[in-house]
Amino acid sequence: MPELPEVEVVRRGLADHVEGRVLRSVELRGHRVARRHLPGPDDLAARLAGRRVAAVRRRGKYLWWDLEGSLGLLLHLGMSGQLLVEPADAPDERHLHARFRFEDGDPELRFVDQRTFGGLALAELGPDGVPLAIAHIAHDPFEPAFDADAVARRMQRKDSAVKRVLLDQTVVSGIGNIYADEALWRAGIHGQRPAGALSKPRLAALLGHAQDVMRDALGEGGTSFDALYVNVNGASGYFDRSLAVYGQAGRPCPRCGTPIRREQFMNRSSFSCPRCQPRPRRRPLRPAG
Repeated sequence: MPELPEVEVVRRGLADHVEGRVLRSVELRGHRVARRHLPGPDDLAARLAGRRVAAVRRRGKYLWWDLEGSLGLLLHLGMSGQLLVEPADAPDERHLHARFRFEDGDPELRFVDQRTFGGLALAELGPDGVPLAIAHIAHDPFEPAFDADAVARRMQRKDSAVKRVLLDQTVVSGIGNIYADEALWRAGIHGQRPAGALSKPRLAALLGHAQDVMRDALGEGGTSFDALYVNVNGASGYFDRSLAVYGQAGRPCPRCGTPIRREQFMNRSSFSCPRCQPRPRRRPLRPAG
């Protein structure tokens, strides 16, 4: 799933093309694209027609449109979802699942999803403007309301591995596997260190590194390892060229030259430097009795 920088790149592109425009019609192909909207695709298309897109917003990895009537349209990108701005006469993409047409004509917007894990759903907006369906998601490091010290205190109360806590979207949102590994490398912390064993200043510094690396990635258009993640104009991001550890197994650490190691963590690959990020020592077993 795209992480915060990739979703923010898409959000900015969408804002340029759809904010202030009125939906004339929405064409949905199949049921999977609207499976999160329980009344079904026909109901979703009917309720969207004629509504104005007031704003395009994001929290963490979640993207939505503010629509008139205190409604939000959640746009789940899943693993391979793409929102593409296209002229109406452009050939249909192979995995086209939704088409948004607007009252003012071209360009239209298309939702393309090869793996079909993404989709669309209407949701009521809460008092803070966040869809109720994702109200449990924590603030992300790019939000003005994000409080790194408060999040560090919350992290320190957890005995879980610090990388697991970074990936917990109810603690801090937007950070996924790629940027967790990069932030941990910048901080010199192994991902399996218990969060509760780290000081609050060190955890706050780790969150600062996460913010910095995601800001750097945003400046490069995000991270693309294949053609599945692109911006609204179909262009890939280039931050994969600047990754220090993620996907770099066997290559020298940019800081000390030690070959980067790859380990399994939470059913996914985790990358770190053996010298800069030593594994935590195992706690000795307590004697029986």
